[in-house]
Amino acid sequence: MTTREKARELSADPKIEIQIVSYGFARVKPMYMPAATVPASRMALANAGLTIADIKALKTHNPFAVNDLVIARETGFDLMKINNYGSSLIYGHPQGPTAGRAIIEMIEELVLAGGGYGLFTGCAAGDTAASLIVKVG
Repeated sequence: MTTREKARELSADPKIEIQIVSYGFARVKPMYMPAATVPASRMALANAGLTIADIKALKTHNPFAVNDLVIARETGFDLMKINNYGSSLIYGHPQGPTAGRAIIEMIEELVLAGGGYGLFTGCAAGDTAASLIVKVG
């Protein structure tokens, strides 16, 4: 994290701004880990004053394909638009590195799309999940 001025100084394209907008966290019934991403995402959306319709890119830490099926079914987000450019099913499972990679890929996707809001969500530890919303403009 840095100041807006320092980010512009370091940026390859100072016209692009990336902002962390909100986050969410949730815990569900033990062993229902794929479902935890839904309330975590809803919390992040509510904290940002957004709806799923405002989200242009959605990335998940999905150690199992069912994670994406659950978030698509429960939010109405188009399953075929989740995890463009890869997911942790492709490049590995460790939460920290895959979350970081997925968030960077989501930001790049939003830059290519001309900006907008992106939602990252990931499950962990059998019954928890966290979500993050960024804005690229």
